[in-house]
Amino acid sequence: MAAVIGVDFGTTNSVVAILQPDGRVETARFAVGQAEFDVFRSVLCFWAAERGAVRHAGGPLAIDAYLEDPLASRLIMSMKSYLAQRSFGETRIFGRSFNLEALIALLLRDLFGDGAAALAGARLVAGRPVRFAGDAPDDALAETRLRAAYARAGWPEIGFALEPEAAGYRFASTLDGAATVLVGDFGGGTSDFSVLRFEPGAAHGVTALGHAGVGIAGDNFDYRIIDRVVSPLLGKNDNYTVMGKPLPIPPAWFTGFARWHRLSLMRAPRILSDIAEVARTADHPERLRHLIGLIEEEAGYSLYRAVSGVKAALSRAPRATLEFRHEGFRVEAAIDRADFESWIAPDLAKLGTAVDEALAEAGLPPERVDRVFLTGGTSLVPAVRRLFEERFGAAKLAGGGEFVSVAEGLALIGRARGG
Repeated sequence: MAAVIGVDFGTTNSVVAILQPDGRVETARFAVGQAEFDVFRSVLCFWAAERGAVRHAGGPLAIDAYLEDPLASRLIMSMKSYLAQRSFGETRIFGRSFNLEALIALLLRDLFGDGAAALAGARLVAGRPVRFAGDAPDDALAETRLRAAYARAGWPEIGFALEPEAAGYRFASTLDGAATVLVGDFGGGTSDFSVLRFEPGAAHGVTALGHAGVGIAGDNFDYRIIDRVVSPLLGKNDNYTVMGKPLPIPPAWFTGFARWHRLSLMRAPRILSDIAEVARTADHPERLRHLIGLIEEEAGYSLYRAVSGVKAALSRAPRATLEFRHEGFRVEAAIDRADFESWIAPDLAKLGTAVDEALAEAGLPPERVDRVFLTGGTSLVPAVRRLFEERFGAAKLAGGGEFVSVAEGLALIGRARGG
């Protein structure tokens, strides 16, 4: 049988899992300094080279290149979040035009690296969310773009599987009997839910009963922290003056700044010029000047890393401190978990609605679900876990493999399809 690999291309991280001849599934390892990790950051960094050439690096090497010289580089993050948005056609990087498929193909090539040749001819199963990210996502467009990106990366023939179903396949290996399972897969940009019926030993042992998804996940929680704690220090909710009349500073600037995947677009000269013009008559001009500095000097990645760290800390403790410094701008703010949970309440409500939609499509009440398997970093947030405890009871909840379960399940699905 041909080799089988599963690829979980994620908003924040990507993972490759390979089915071994003895039936085991192993994830590819990526060197970061002296250590190795299962995950590959879904990030590209570009910089100008000699004679007008444009060079790039992906994953951990991209982060190293960016941190070495942020002002001379361009960091591209959260590419998956654009897949379902028709408004994103292409972007120019150091004078060259790249469409989304080309950018993702570059990342996929870097993801496979030197191992691509050894995997030639393998059956590849790629994950996709139930619903792609965005306010009005075009899921068909997103899958078409994703398929084209894999083709450009050297994989013209691939299969797709829903990411929560893949996570469910991995969890099924731990079951000792038939069970109806709700799987929640929380990524960086989307959260997906599937109700699955597992029949161990059956020829086709998995039956999908219902699916639902929503473009809300970990990045949204980061956005809430930036929006509540950081953006007010950069001019949000302030006013500026036009012909003696006070007007609110455009909120769209802070929406873009607080979203990982939109920040690079704010380096456009027109936007920076507009911010500088408004700063001239703003209540607190120094705040907008800090905003310009953070954008121009590519300090966003360091800020997002600090925000992600405090979010993780709030999963372990009732209070954590967000600390960030760049030039003359400083943030040192204690955040209570109770406040954080109030900020993400609208997101939690939408997650709950998506869970209910998956149950409704399956035609099952919560009490008919035997087990609940949660995976992805956001599943560790106490308020998210509480949402499932209230619906299903704490005893039914299980978790594990928060970052690798989808890729491993995709490889198992590939084996089943080839069976």
